[in-house]
Amino acid sequence: MFTPNSDAPPEISGPEPAPVNEGGRHAPEPSMRTIAFSSLMGTTVEWFDFFAYSTAAALIINSLFFPDYDPIVGTILAFGGIAVGYFGRPLGSIVFGHFGDRIGRKTMLVLSLMLMGGATFAIGLLPTYSQIGVAAPLLLMSLRFVQGFALGGEWGGAVLIVVEHAPARRRGLYGSVPQIGLALGLTLATLIYLGLDQLPDAEFASWGWRVPFLASAALVIVGLLIRMRISETPEFQALQAEGRSSRMPIVDALRTHWREIILAALSFAGIGAVFYMLFTFSLTYGTEYIGFDRGLMLMMATVCSLLSIVGLPIAGRLADAYGARKVFGVGSAAIAGTALPSFWLIDIGNAGLAFLGYLLATIAFCAAYGTLGVLYADAFDARVRYTGISLALGLGTILGSAFVPIIYLELLSTFGGSWAISVYMIVAGAISLAASALLRRR
Repeated sequence: MFTPNSDAPPEISGPEPAPVNEGGRHAPEPSMRTIAFSSLMGTTVEWFDFFAYSTAAALIINSLFFPDYDPIVGTILAFGGIAVGYFGRPLGSIVFGHFGDRIGRKTMLVLSLMLMGGATFAIGLLPTYSQIGVAAPLLLMSLRFVQGFALGGEWGGAVLIVVEHAPARRRGLYGSVPQIGLALGLTLATLIYLGLDQLPDAEFASWGWRVPFLASAALVIVGLLIRMRISETPEFQALQAEGRSSRMPIVDALRTHWREIILAALSFAGIGAVFYMLFTFSLTYGTEYIGFDRGLMLMMATVCSLLSIVGLPIAGRLADAYGARKVFGVGSAAIAGTALPSFWLIDIGNAGLAFLGYLLATIAFCAAYGTLGVLYADAFDARVRYTGISLALGLGTILGSAFVPIIYLELLSTFGGSWAISVYMIVAGAISLAASALLRRR
């Protein structure tokens, strides 16, 4: 059973005072709701764009852009586009983190959304391999890199815009908001693909797969309009007013926070492992290896992402009560502990039991991912916080996410069973648990 510890803000008896943050100022509740919605809307758009590709990679990209390879190799190459996106993240985290700590969080958030939206819309217009040959996959990989570059600066800024505005006793709850954007973006992308799944295969391959990429333009416009309305965070304004902002954030972060960057990156391993088991690899595994209908697998992914929308803020609220490190540790342990039971239930081939397996993994995912924002933010000083958490996530996603779908396919092909994937998830969860235990609050 949890008990409150020093990681959690102390309880205050009597009427709650006006929430004051580290910078000495606070955002009143209506403004806080607007800021939270801005962060949520932006990350929803960003992740919708990202998952539009991830879902297409599992369903159609291999046959359109890598037709000369057999289906398994083509799928691996399509998932390689996910890896390319992740390799864009570290560069994005350096660039966006540097300027986010130099000139402000808000400006970089607007720019990241514009880049992500433009690259996604361009993917929807791409000719296929049959039309322009090898240029098609090269252009696709280039646009995926731009997506990853933009996403490298998105999450850190989205976390800071809410955490640095939030009342001290609600940092965990508001810090979960950007992660809810991931679940919403995934849900929107999956729902669109569920609708497109009703198309004949020829029409889906011809134009249907392009719809999510092109439709993102409307979401980007709405996200930009909302994001431009928010103010800079009080903590960053205080740094500038006092002349304490870093001139070289990347240098300062690596010199004074290298330990935190490494530990925070390692703590992401379990999240990456369970996320791709739930929302990307499962589409291929369930349809091609277990024999489930594609529409059923998309529906399961949709339900799990909808449950995450509820589960992530619950985890954030628990972080406020008991400490982010403790709740994150429980989630990491659950990722390891549910790996074998989840796949065992899926492998039976019964839809109801398979959903139960996915539900177990979803609960573990929410406990860890819902607390990640405040766990990372608390590990870095405000003057290098954007750079620090962006670098940590960029490195963490390369180590713990970039190759996970490919690794899962290779493990399945080599060992012929899901138990090898479960072992990978157990190891990843254990790494997250150990790293988070060593990560201290600044």
